[in-house]
Amino acid sequence: MTRTTDAPSVTRSRHAALIGSPLLVVGVALAASNLRPAVTSMASVLGPVRDGLGASAAWASVLTAVPTVCFGLAAITAPWLGRRFGMARAIGIALAVLTAGLVLRVVDGPWVVLGGTFVAAAGIAVGNVLIPVVVKQSFPHSVGRVTGIYTAALSGGGGIGAAFTPPLEAVLGGWRGAVGAWALLSAGALVVWLAGARHGDGPAHRPVSSEPRRSMLRRPLAWIITGFFGLQSCVAYVAMGWLSELFVSDGISRTDAGLMLALINLIGIPLSFVIPPIALSRRSQSGWIVGLASCSMAAVAGLAFAPGGAPWLWTVLLGVGMSVFPVALGVLALRTRDASETTDLSAMAQGTGYLVASCGPLLFGILHGATGGWGLSLTLLACAVAAEMVLGWLAGRPRYV
Repeated sequence: MTRTTDAPSVTRSRHAALIGSPLLVVGVALAASNLRPAVTSMASVLGPVRDGLGASAAWASVLTAVPTVCFGLAAITAPWLGRRFGMARAIGIALAVLTAGLVLRVVDGPWVVLGGTFVAAAGIAVGNVLIPVVVKQSFPHSVGRVTGIYTAALSGGGGIGAAFTPPLEAVLGGWRGAVGAWALLSAGALVVWLAGARHGDGPAHRPVSSEPRRSMLRRPLAWIITGFFGLQSCVAYVAMGWLSELFVSDGISRTDAGLMLALINLIGIPLSFVIPPIALSRRSQSGWIVGLASCSMAAVAGLAFAPGGAPWLWTVLLGVGMSVFPVALGVLALRTRDASETTDLSAMAQGTGYLVASCGPLLFGILHGATGGWGLSLTLLACAVAAEMVLGWLAGRPRYV
């Protein structure tokens, strides 16, 4: 009799919003700080990895594309995981999978590196989709502020991964130890997340309306937001995957190139505390999106015509342009009416968007390998930024999907 009466309350609790405590904010920040080092740590030592494995340029192009492909494929399963296990357990599982992937990819040859990167990216993908939902559910009156903390931690993690992996390579005797060391950070984040993520005792969140809901696939605005999210991700992952190699090919040392890659991510930390609270409190985010993307366009032009002329300036401009990411995350919440819609839109935008974005690093590398230069690759990147500006303007207008 006791089991029969207790079961419904357990189900309700598991699917209720997480308690919006300060410890949950810390858990969100630490989880977010692990969503980029898997990418930037490998990118900062891509040359030594490729040389050490005897891999080809095509393999390197595939490696830079694997994370975004996996982000897209795994993001589709994230809503199911959230519904099946609840947000606390689903994100905990994601961090555990990420940790396992980070360890796996440094134990063997080129195919194991690709496989481990795919596993790590699967964990990242689930966090990418579900953490913005936690922010909307648990901090409904502070979406801009907590989104800023989340994206600042995400940028900081990416920057630290890029900056410290090359020095760690020398200290730990090779790229395997340097890249694998980031599993310690994700394991620590998992411990804190399990301590801080607690579901409330209230009922599960349900759609306010009892009417059947249309699929996001049938909503034009959802496709616009998906296109915008995919293009801004494309620009970001091309930069994280290839900027270091571009600078090295222009005569800049690998250490300095790694620091520039780190700076791109670290610029996002202060901007994440400033831009989201302001931009997401406005009715329209269109102006902010176009303004930030314009900085990316200026950086791409500089890289095309004078890469060695002012590399730090191009780095700063690109970092400012990539700060459109927290605005893109905020748009997912602002263009939906409830947490259920946010989950669906987040899965669609990140699932399909990251699959689109995965083409960017792959094509960028293929064009570079085919031509031996960067001109055609950077032209492709400029086209992606231009399309991002158009779709971002439409996505930022005040309306619901």
